[in-house]
Amino acid sequence: MAIIVLGMFGEVFVRGSLVVSGDAERTASNILASQDLWRAGIASDLLMHVLDVPLIVILYLLLRPVNRSLALLASLLNVVQTCVLVANKLTLIVPLLVLPESLSLSGLSRQELHGLSYVAINLHGYGFGVGLIFFGFASLTRGYLIVKSGYFPRILGVLLGFAGVSYLVNSFALLLAPSLASAMFPAIFLPALVGELAFCLWLLVKGVDANAWNRQASTTNSGSME
Repeated sequence: MAIIVLGMFGEVFVRGSLVVSGDAERTASNILASQDLWRAGIASDLLMHVLDVPLIVILYLLLRPVNRSLALLASLLNVVQTCVLVANKLTLIVPLLVLPESLSLSGLSRQELHGLSYVAINLHGYGFGVGLIFFGFASLTRGYLIVKSGYFPRILGVLLGFAGVSYLVNSFALLLAPSLASAMFPAIFLPALVGELAFCLWLLVKGVDANAWNRQASTTNSGSME
């Protein structure tokens, strides 16, 4: 749940309120007037990615009894996604370096610096999309494992699979047909929000059927010993 809240804070509350689509000048003005908020958005994103690491381990342990190889594959895809998104946060630091007059690059006009800052912010959007390609495949894999698990409701796996599809559709549309991606946003992320929130709430409220998990784990271990 903390990951969802931190992600929403950075993407919706901070960047959603400060970045003005198609207007580099107003975006620069907003960031200059709210530099602490912009920094808080970056920090919240990074904290979210720190929390990604134990979550990846927990999900691997939960799904390993179903299929160890696929659980590991989903974890590795998730690790790649996290690494991409962490590196991608450097693009959000660019406005803090080029916009303040005391740090401005010599030889560039104010309008050029505003444009450079806006390009960096747009690049962050593309980096986010690239990272979500890996997360989309991780979600599809985990959705399959949940459906097959026997200790999670199958509908959770189906919803997580739809979440993976929505991530993939958005990311490839962003790369191949940006106008289509703009038309679909933010509705394309609704399946992802529903799927991830449902799975999160189930883990928080109901948890895992320990007896079913142990039976599946015993079956898997017995099969690997034969």
